[in-house]
Amino acid sequence: MPFKVVLYQPEIPANTGNIGRLCVGSGAELHIIKPMRFILSDKHLKRAGLDYWDKLTLVLHNSYEDFIAKYPDINIYYCTTKTDKLYTDIEFKDDDALIFGPESRGIPEDILFAHKEMNITIPMSDDIRSINLANSVGIILYEAWRQVSFVGNKQ
Repeated sequence: MPFKVVLYQPEIPANTGNIGRLCVGSGAELHIIKPMRFILSDKHLKRAGLDYWDKLTLVLHNSYEDFIAKYPDINIYYCTTKTDKLYTDIEFKDDDALIFGPESRGIPEDILFAHKEMNITIPMSDDIRSINLANSVGIILYEAWRQVSFVGNKQ
């Protein structure tokens, strides 16, 4: 089973387009938890995803609870700046889910608190609050994919 990249209420269409392209490149599924601050036909989303958008496995969920109910037995990692546990300390497995919050506020703190043991972060300098969402997805997704020996890689 492929990794699941989960965007919780994404706000910026270009980020989502770039993330969709990363998902196609790694064989991951893109899951979006509504609401979104854009429509899927947004020109910035399409431009960022280039001509790969039709190759993307995209799954929409009406709520966080709907996503959890649909996948009760998988590991879900909550990617946040509000923890000290590094993503590099995790042993990822196929079918793991990586949840990323909206660009302006991240994953809600009540969700993070309820799953503290599954919160992970990317190290960064004290000079910034966070790095770009699409870059964050790329860093963690490709490390997870590396750990499973790039399963599905065509080369």
